[in-house]
Amino acid sequence: MIELEGVPELVDPVMVAAFEGWNDAGDAASTAVAHLDREWKGEVFAALDAEDYYDFQVNRPTVFIEDGVRKVTWPTTRLSVVRVGGEKPRDLVLVRGIEPSMRWRSFCNELLGFAHELGVEMVVVLGALLGDTPHTRPVPISGTTSDADLARRMDLEETKYEGPTGIVGILQEACTHAGVPAVSLWAAVPHYVSQPPNPKATLALLNRLEDLIGVRVPLGELPEDARAWQVGVDQLAAEDTEVAEYVQSLEEARDTAELPEASGEAIAREFERYLRRRDGSGTGPGGPGGHATADGGDGPAGAPFLRENPSGRTRPPKPPQAGGDDEESSDD
Repeated sequence: MIELEGVPELVDPVMVAAFEGWNDAGDAASTAVAHLDREWKGEVFAALDAEDYYDFQVNRPTVFIEDGVRKVTWPTTRLSVVRVGGEKPRDLVLVRGIEPSMRWRSFCNELLGFAHELGVEMVVVLGALLGDTPHTRPVPISGTTSDADLARRMDLEETKYEGPTGIVGILQEACTHAGVPAVSLWAAVPHYVSQPPNPKATLALLNRLEDLIGVRVPLGELPEDARAWQVGVDQLAAEDTEVAEYVQSLEEARDTAELPEASGEAIAREFERYLRRRDGSGTGPGGPGGHATADGGDGPAGAPFLRENPSGRTRPPKPPQAGGDDEESSDD
């Protein structure tokens, strides 16, 4: 039995979760939840016992000094609550931590226990994977669910992925078995510029989350950070002829794949987002082990920035042919 003290009764609560590690290329997902927590001044009300879920030789505790006293911070997963005002108030339960090293089923059951006690209506898990996507184009965001009705109502894809998965996929499956509506939002991060931060991918995840749950997310300096990030990558790519050619090939493949589509839904979503921001509704209150990749494999952790990969290959692999199903693993 989970007892929650000091947590007010929540209004239409949605749980939004992200985990550092394999599910979090470029730290895009965990940074998105951290942004929400910071902008809406989240109040931490619970933390999972680190002893139950983490191998401290993999995720080591850190020592720091505060007011002359040495203290230890243990790797864990923390839960906070934020109150979102506006015409249609909605509260969010934010879950942020590191992908657990062990006891994943118990980990998910404990999170779902909190969700049940708080009356959470839907769980949204954010993730990011490495993919063959150019940094010069909009970040691809895929939304998946195991609930066929939810897929129809929210313009999502039904999960069909088969293969290795991380805690994002396990938590979504646990929600399905518990009868809790759950959605996973995945951002595709260019594999040739994979180290954090990636504010452009974080911004894309927050925009899609905004559309999904119907609240205005305060973006702060993220749009400017995303522009600066792209300019920086443009400059570095321009200094390497092979990388520049590879980026161009990715752009051509992406543009060809999207050519037959009118992209009317994307334009409509962007216009609705613009109207929400203009009206000002919904304002706020006063790891190790590599990353998920577009083929479901285990990408390099902290891969060099626009440099050779560990295999010694001087040029990234050729992109898939246009129209290929290279993003299937994002269904996880």
